[in-house]
Amino acid sequence: MQHFSYATTHRHTCNKALYVAMALLFGSFGVHKFCAGRVWMGLFYAVFSWTFIPGIIGIIEGIWAAFKPTDSLGAIVV
Repeated sequence: MQHFSYATTHRHTCNKALYVAMALLFGSFGVHKFCAGRVWMGLFYAVFSWTFIPGIIGIIEGIWAAFKPTDSLGAIVV
């Protein structure tokens, strides 16, 4: 069986289960963005976490990521 990984062709990948959990639980602080290697977006979410807008966006991103296809290692492109 041949294994393929999104990490070889895409810069920002993350384990699907970890990304979804972090987006739903800690999305307002941008933890899921740090997990995916998007540090600047994570900082942006953290700075504006007091507005609750990143929390709403985090929930939407978590639900959206739950339906994305994974590679053979369980990673998704974010």
